[in-house]
Amino acid sequence: MPRIIVLPHVELCPEGAVIEEAESGKSICEILLENHIEIEHACEMSCACTTCHVVVREGLDSLNEADELEEDMLDKAWGLEANSRLSCQAIVSDEDLVVEIPRYTINLARENH
Repeated sequence: MPRIIVLPHVELCPEGAVIEEAESGKSICEILLENHIEIEHACEMSCACTTCHVVVREGLDSLNEADELEEDMLDKAWGLEANSRLSCQAIVSDEDLVVEIPRYTINLARENH
């Protein structure tokens, strides 16, 4: 089982986190949520927003390839980088990952409250 290192995020995991035994075949988003890292996922993981955007610092090549819909959504993400993925679409394989949750997200529903 792969290990996922989550770099520190001021609100979600200030100390960072290490998930020692992530389940292959699940999305990064599912694994983070199961391990009490409350990453936003406003569209309920349907690839219809960018709130679960992460930057994969190590292990990007081990993930499934992003499809055209994900690529189109990522174009709208705040802080987009070459190794950005929507965590709800990035399926973990058997290699370790290092992920960073961007400081900001575009969540119009939350911003309007």
